[in-house]
Amino acid sequence: MSSAKHPHVITCKAAVAWGAGESLVMEQVEVSPPQPMEIRIKVVSTSLCRSDVTAWQSHAIFPRIFGHEASGIVESVGEGVTEFEEGDHVLTVFIGECMKCRHCTSGKSNICEVLGLERRGVMHSDQKTRFSINGKPIYHYCAVSSFSEYTVVHSGCAVKVSSLAPLEKICLLSCGVAAGLGAAWNVADISKGSTVAIFGLGTVGLSVAQGAKLRGASRIIGVDTNPEKGEKAKAFGVTEFLNPNDSDEPLQQIIKRITDGGADYSFECIGDTGMMTTALQSCCDGWGLTVTLGVPKEKPEMKAHYGLFITGRTLKGSLFGGWRPKSDLPSLVDMYTKKEIEIDEFITHNMPFEDINKAFDLMKEGRCLRCVIHMPK
Repeated sequence: MSSAKHPHVITCKAAVAWGAGESLVMEQVEVSPPQPMEIRIKVVSTSLCRSDVTAWQSHAIFPRIFGHEASGIVESVGEGVTEFEEGDHVLTVFIGECMKCRHCTSGKSNICEVLGLERRGVMHSDQKTRFSINGKPIYHYCAVSSFSEYTVVHSGCAVKVSSLAPLEKICLLSCGVAAGLGAAWNVADISKGSTVAIFGLGTVGLSVAQGAKLRGASRIIGVDTNPEKGEKAKAFGVTEFLNPNDSDEPLQQIIKRITDGGADYSFECIGDTGMMTTALQSCCDGWGLTVTLGVPKEKPEMKAHYGLFITGRTLKGSLFGGWRPKSDLPSLVDMYTKKEIEIDEFITHNMPFEDINKAFDLMKEGRCLRCVIHMPK
């Protein structure tokens, strides 16, 4: 292992995607030392998120190392980094927090102007990669690329956490579970006794349900086309399950009928713009609030009649549940260690790194919530 003072190139295994939808290939990659304000992390656990699969299936940048929901241990630090030192336990985050830009200092936003969503597959600082194979660059994903034994991230895209928290569990707070809880608490601010409708019961949707339950929602209606989700969802707080395939009546009409005019809050957790409109129509007049969390795979434009808004409904977007990563994630980790929030129930599969393609198959087939992938020690 390299020294924190004189880090050198590390050669390690990484699951490389060479083309859209092609099986990942376990390759030997070179991982450069961290540059100024960067850290190099030994990945301990990483979980597969739906957005990894969506990007992998699209015509994105290749070759690429996916993965962004991860935990690990700092191996070395770059020049100027004072927040981290070798041996620190960290969570990676796909949006950073520079603590200085207008958004970071506003107290109103988590869309950092410096370390916001990275879409070009390179590092924020110099627009270059830290991965290569025989001198050929291998591109990053979401500023993290955790499907590698070692990765390099900007220090603003990592969060120091307690060494007592189990890294193989809390990696889920890097994205999915935190995103759902934040949508319920920060973005919607669900009130006690309210009625909630959730469209899509994957990890994010069920995390919304958990957040709604903890806020004291009286009814939590879960909507999914997978009939197996109905029973599982009860453990997370869902009180009623609707499968759109079980009725010819439009979904929004069913929800408005059984809630006496519409839900107080609805959440679109699928990434379907048509369903975003349905979620909006399922809310009540006057104060109905729809939060959209899903990322559409196609048809990104949505349509909605102006009458839905003039009668008082609101549509809000949510990125990472409104959490400011460095400021807020440590408190979520603490909540988990105190058993105030649930994470373990979302982990349906554990597998070694070499079986990562099986995790992709499970996600594609809708047979898992979260597969946690364990790196070699």
